[in-house]
Amino acid sequence: MGHKVHPNAFRLGVFRPWEANWFANPKDYTKMLHEDLEMRRVILARLRNAGIAKIETERSSNAQLTVTIHTAKPGIVIGKGGSSVDQLREDLEKRFGNRVRISIQEIKQPELDAQLVAENIASQIERRISYKRAMKQAILRTMRSGAKGVRIYCGGRLRGAEMARREWDREGRVPLHTLRADIDFGRATAKTTFGAIGVKCWIYKDQISPAQRRLTAIQEETVPIAEVIAPQPQPEAIEAVATEPVAQASAASTETAAKPAARRTRTTAAPKTAVRPKAEARPKAEAKPATSAEAKKPAAPKKATTRTKKADA
Repeated sequence: MGHKVHPNAFRLGVFRPWEANWFANPKDYTKMLHEDLEMRRVILARLRNAGIAKIETERSSNAQLTVTIHTAKPGIVIGKGGSSVDQLREDLEKRFGNRVRISIQEIKQPELDAQLVAENIASQIERRISYKRAMKQAILRTMRSGAKGVRIYCGGRLRGAEMARREWDREGRVPLHTLRADIDFGRATAKTTFGAIGVKCWIYKDQISPAQRRLTAIQEETVPIAEVIAPQPQPEAIEAVATEPVAQASAASTETAAKPAARRTRTTAAPKTAVRPKAEARPKAEAKPATSAEAKKPAAPKKATTRTKKADA
């Protein structure tokens, strides 16, 4: 028989952290564990329509419990003026006898959260929407959001059938045996009039290694610090830098004003030498056409003499 392992528990300590962060003595461990489980049930039952994906707990040494709620609809959790959050905190403090601090974090892309996708499909099945249509639409939205693979599984009396069956659909790739694969897993239950239908969802986002995760975390922390610490020029330095080019430009203008005078004296002597070859070239050009005209004029009488000699002969 096959032995299935929870995808989130399979990757704990590799790159996925625990949802409960606290230490306790062996005598108090059981009590604190049941407090956490009961607290999660209370919050999920009270905020069922708020799109809660994950609840993290943390206990400090001074008996204070910090609860972090990851939700896609923070407005429903907070309420008008924070009234619902205050009421929830007071109820938890009365029930468990500890100081409770609640923090809310918004999920910006609910299509990439497996728990929210499974709850969405379960709610559609409860409203008598076809499970095939709900699965295909959820897969399409998730792939458009940037996921590399999705797998959805539904089991139970689908469409009110007398015999329960299992149906699943997949797109992309979902490498469950790869520890470096960032796979998110979630499940929900649709309570219908003809029985309960279970929904499971696997979303493969990307492949990641612990070393890459540490490097990205370090870069994200150092970038804003570098921007803050970057030295900015003071106004006095700006004025000094602005005045230096002006002084250099004025000095350069005085030098250039002196240099053109020397260049003009040199150019005055150059035209005299340049005019002489032009004057010599002009008479040569005039002499050439004169000689050619003179050569053409005597050519005519020579031809005439030759003709007369031929006539005499």
